[in-house]
Amino acid sequence: MAGHGTDEHPHGADRLCEAGDRVYSRAVRRGRVPRHDAEPVPCLLELALLHPDPDDMDWLVPTSPQEVMTRLLRGVYDEISVSQRRMGSAVAAFEWYAGLGGQASSSESVAIRVLDGPSRIQAALDEATAACATEVLTVQPGGIRREHELSEGLHRALALRGRGVRMRDLYNHVARHGQGLLNYLELMGDAVEARTLDEVIDRLILFDRTVAFIPANADRTMALELRHPALVEYLVTVFERLWRLAIPLTAALPDTGIEGISHREQSIAALLAEGHQDAVIAERLGISVRTCRAHIARLSETLGAASRTQLGVRIAQVGLDGPARPLSAAELTLPDQGSPTAR
Repeated sequence: MAGHGTDEHPHGADRLCEAGDRVYSRAVRRGRVPRHDAEPVPCLLELALLHPDPDDMDWLVPTSPQEVMTRLLRGVYDEISVSQRRMGSAVAAFEWYAGLGGQASSSESVAIRVLDGPSRIQAALDEATAACATEVLTVQPGGIRREHELSEGLHRALALRGRGVRMRDLYNHVARHGQGLLNYLELMGDAVEARTLDEVIDRLILFDRTVAFIPANADRTMALELRHPALVEYLVTVFERLWRLAIPLTAALPDTGIEGISHREQSIAALLAEGHQDAVIAERLGISVRTCRAHIARLSETLGAASRTQLGVRIAQVGLDGPARPLSAAELTLPDQGSPTAR
């Protein structure tokens, strides 16, 4: 029997090795087997599947399969009972730990939620839209709004309008030149009010001043859903301050007071005076780098500057190194004819 110890048969009666299965099956069929047949499979004796024949010790008789099954089931039942007791202890312990956090843990878990992927972002926006009852505030950075960008959230905007929800949107000035935005304004009527600025913050959507959505990465494939009251109130305050500075879409942009220089070129001049590169200026104003450089060339020609350095000097001399003139209170109260909420 050397070399056939339990190390070579690490199994129980519920899963016999191939050799043990053959010998035990033969014993059940014949009623007994010679002892030497079981020498290669000592596991059968160790598991009490075979035992010596009292009438002839050279033979081994099988333990009945019914008795083996009863023994196995009793062992399984004991294992399950032990596992259930361990599971109950673990649940009780972690319920106690969870209770240590009180209500704070529950509220913090939903105060900031990361939305990974366009489908989850879309679903969260649809859910917030369905729950919205009074007001939506949005900031829409970038340049001219493309038709597909405006149509992406059209179903939400129409649903909000149908419930009498008021919408206020902020855009870059350059968005005024997009026909898609003007069409959207006409479609939404007086449900939406829009204003524009030289520069706006990154995208922001606020529903009923209780939940906000902001981008979580540069390509906007992730977003944050914010429900913490302090965070939401802070974003509402930022929006309201930008709104007071913004110009209604139905009002004209203020005159620069310098012949041949447009409002956009005045904004570019102010950013040039701050030392920004063309790409940065273009991104902040929502225009292309090519358009930005064309405006810079016109600025240089209008101001008689032969170099970038001389342009900076001339910008300071004529007073274009500051922000554009803000509108008066009377101008800011010009009636709006409606504006869009591009998503």
